[in-house]
Amino acid sequence: MSVSLNNSAQSNPQGSVQDLVHGVVGLISLPEVCVRVKEMVDDPDCSAADIGKVVSKDAALTARLLRIVNSAFYQFPSKIETVSRAITIVGNRELKDLVFAATVAGIFEKVSSDLIDIESFWRHAVYCGIVSRIIARKSRVLHSERLFVAGLMHDIGRMVIAFKLPDQCRDVLRYRKEHEVELHIAENKVLGFDHALVGAELMKTWSLPQSHQLAALHHHSPEKASEFVLEASIVYLANIITELAEVGTDDVEILRKVPEEVWRMTRVSIADIEDILVEARDQFIDALTLIRTRERKSSHHVA
Repeated sequence: MSVSLNNSAQSNPQGSVQDLVHGVVGLISLPEVCVRVKEMVDDPDCSAADIGKVVSKDAALTARLLRIVNSAFYQFPSKIETVSRAITIVGNRELKDLVFAATVAGIFEKVSSDLIDIESFWRHAVYCGIVSRIIARKSRVLHSERLFVAGLMHDIGRMVIAFKLPDQCRDVLRYRKEHEVELHIAENKVLGFDHALVGAELMKTWSLPQSHQLAALHHHSPEKASEFVLEASIVYLANIITELAEVGTDDVEILRKVPEEVWRMTRVSIADIEDILVEARDQFIDALTLIRTRERKSSHHVA
């Protein structure tokens, strides 16, 4: 099953969501190192040493990767000093995801917009990625680490909309404020589609896993997912928990809107939330340095 457009997106006067995404792919294409690592990971004849040599050609990327594998994000007992050793320990699949995560923010450096607070955007994204990973482990998802990238990317469609449709984006923000509705509802009213659909289409263009695409597509409505329902539910719940962390309050009223099916599928309860927040907080700064190489002094806050 591939991500498909709904009718409102197809008839959108600004063009289809595919056209919207394809209109910016030249500016936000994946770095060569991402493409090469993906090819090598998919090649059974490539060893960890081969992949390590490619990654090591990028000194800044190498430094970020080694910093993250030696951080609270992984909690390995001994120091890892080479990329090839890191690959041996974390595995090819996760190394591919880490390379993507380490470069994704740089992809959007050309996307300048006064419509999004970039620092807040990435703090939210990183925290959601961490919480997704924690929940995935609790849910006993196979290769639970992959949910970090799924959570990290869930709102990426907002970047495309803000960059490509700035005037309409302002209309969305105005509608949201006037009607006091969630952002994706305002987007659907004003644009005929939302950032979740745009983000899923971008991930499809980048050939990211279908589970990532559908987690993004359904991160506001996991009950609509026909495949990868658990992944969509995890990212949905992680997004809610991140909102709770951003508010900085012990009031769990925000959690009461979570459907019972999501709690059941993820094997998480409201009683688990405090432990998840503590664990995420411990990993947050280390993970943020992977994504944002020039954090501001306020980066210790989620938002």
